[in-house]
Amino acid sequence: MPDDIGSHPQPALTGDAQGKPASNNGARRKRLFMILGGAVAGAAVLWGGYWLLIGSHYVATDNAYVNADTAQVTALVAGQIIEAPVSETQMVKKGQVLALIDPADYRLAVERARAELGQAERRVGQYFANDEALSAQTSARNADIARAEAQLASARSDFSRAEVEYGRRRNLSASGAVSGDELTQAENRFQAARAALTAAQAGLAQARANAAQSVGQQKAANALIAGTDAKTNPEVAAARARLAQAELDLSRTTIRSPVDGVVARKQVVVGQKIANGAPVMSVVPIQSAYVDANFKEVQLRKVRAGQPVELTSDLYGKSVKFHGKVAGLAGGTGSAFALIPAQNATGNWIKVVQRVPVRIVLDPKELAEHPLRVGLSMEATIDVSKR
Repeated sequence: MPDDIGSHPQPALTGDAQGKPASNNGARRKRLFMILGGAVAGAAVLWGGYWLLIGSHYVATDNAYVNADTAQVTALVAGQIIEAPVSETQMVKKGQVLALIDPADYRLAVERARAELGQAERRVGQYFANDEALSAQTSARNADIARAEAQLASARSDFSRAEVEYGRRRNLSASGAVSGDELTQAENRFQAARAALTAAQAGLAQARANAAQSVGQQKAANALIAGTDAKTNPEVAAARARLAQAELDLSRTTIRSPVDGVVARKQVVVGQKIANGAPVMSVVPIQSAYVDANFKEVQLRKVRAGQPVELTSDLYGKSVKFHGKVAGLAGGTGSAFALIPAQNATGNWIKVVQRVPVRIVLDPKELAEHPLRVGLSMEATIDVSKR
């Protein structure tokens, strides 16, 4: 059979017919690239406009956590716990009783200090009485001096008279005008007057010595009360201070909450004996909680204190918005205050973007409506357009 049986000859294509599909494909591809380029350019314009008008006005981070100035409650006196009426997670008010230490020993200390104060007041009262008595005694000693001086003057007068009489009779005795008995009597009176004069001189010296001793005693007594009265005397003041300390220790047997908040980390039970300074529990003031947001250093160029902040928490979700203000920036990065700071001057070094804690205070009304707990995660967005 012929080789071409059953075959159908094909018509030959012209040059125009071959180039037309290729040109259509190129045009279509070109249009697609143009559309894609226009879409990219439009998206870039839209993104640039969004960043210029909106995005550049905000910085955000999800590295933020709730914090609070937790009150650490410690025992200020030692003793046995006899009451612990609060429990973990319980809300407490400022001044509410958290625990009670056995006050028996401290009541006795108050009574002892009160008795010592009474003794001090009586002792000081005696000081004032002694001062008055010694003042009167000094006056009496001065009177004794005056009397001794008068007696000395009288003794001198008697001595002079006796001396003159004795001398006259002694001169007359040689001519026999005076008997021997009369001369002897005159001599005896002279000797007696001399002895009386000596005694009067000694009496004056004794009176002056007694007066000097009385003055010294009065000065010593006055030194105990000088510049004070019975209430301001140092001994009374010291005893009153001991009483105040004893009363303070007694009051400290009742442990009260220093702030409003939630009880956490309770560490005492009834019957436990605790030492002075031992931790009892913590009170977390959730009503005054704040947020520490850790922003990257490159985000902080425009951050200033007072700028508004919008926050959300994982606890309540995106539907609940918290509002606050920037209180300030920390004095250093987190790594700078780490327990073991990075030693960037040693070994191989790789630059790592650091984070700086930013303190954010929250609206108290919003906190009251939606309480937070310490450690909860937050997302914070700062409006840096307002300075």
